[in-house]
Amino acid sequence: MFFTVPTLYARMLAVDDAEHRWDLSSLRFCVSSGEALPPAIFDAWAERFGLELVEVLGSTEALHDFIANAPGAARRGSVGRLVPGFEARLLDDAGTPVPDGVVWQMLIKGPTTSPYYWNRRERTQATMLGPWLHTGDMLARDADGFYMFAGRGDDMLKVAGMWVSPADIEAALMEHPGVLEAGVVGQPDDDGLTRPHAVVVLKGGWMASPDLAATLIEFAGRRAGGHRAPATVAFADELPKTATGKVQRFRLRQR
Repeated sequence: MFFTVPTLYARMLAVDDAEHRWDLSSLRFCVSSGEALPPAIFDAWAERFGLELVEVLGSTEALHDFIANAPGAARRGSVGRLVPGFEARLLDDAGTPVPDGVVWQMLIKGPTTSPYYWNRRERTQATMLGPWLHTGDMLARDADGFYMFAGRGDDMLKVAGMWVSPADIEAALMEHPGVLEAGVVGQPDDDGLTRPHAVVVLKGGWMASPDLAATLIEFAGRRAGGHRAPATVAFADELPKTATGKVQRFRLRQR
């Protein structure tokens, strides 16, 4: 079994002729976690290596994954169903459960969740709500019980009165043949309204230009929906990441 983050799967897919240069026949399946898995990576990995990407969602506070796809039955674009032993709630700001298909905050209840943070009382009060753990994740559930990860609560954008997931825009951008990685953050425009802005890492052989930026804006808008089109696209050689490969959106905002 192979475990890593979507960023590294994308990097490995960018290696020319990788499926012939290395023998992956010993792998039964591959697990993706830590950030949203773009469907384009899911598809490309299966096509090139014949292996399924099994996306899961968990946290340190819960000890391990609490939502996961089942190997052999992973659903593209979903982090899976509840792991046995856990319960989940999707609640709005008033604490009311939301219907299927609506993105909102997740609470998790299970036998392995942490009771508190060490010497961090205020963080404990905000996160450990009795037996429930406020994960900080934003998800939606479908009628079959599969969950779709929209992003961290502090990364979500309110654009034109609607919640917008940076992960949706990033996934749309990564469907373009020239995009290796993408990071999206919200920034206020001249009127003080939040607009999504994208930073893109191009694949080898592609050159940054104003024309390409305009093409990517239009491309993402068609795939993700007009209000999700990035207002601007900038280019970078690398995206800032944590030691485990997650994109650090707070550093993109600082740029």
